[in-house]
Amino acid sequence: MIIRRTILKQDLVKKLYPDSVSTKSALQLLRRDIDLCPKLKERITQAGHTRRHYYNKQQLSLILNHFGITHEEFEIL
Repeated sequence: MIIRRTILKQDLVKKLYPDSVSTKSALQLLRRDIDLCPKLKERITQAGHTRRHYYNKQQLSLILNHFGITHEEFEIL
């Protein structure tokens, strides 16, 4: 399985929150989940810049591990 170098935040939230009304509300849910865990937020910040429209491979791995999802399961979503 090939893991892409970056993933758009919009693509990530569409898979993590499929029942969300819109992409904007799904992004808010992801931000809220990240903000609730200060350790995760710090590790994501250390892994790279967070003000862009995408997450890098390391940031994606941290987020998926937090939710208990493997890369294979994520690709299936």
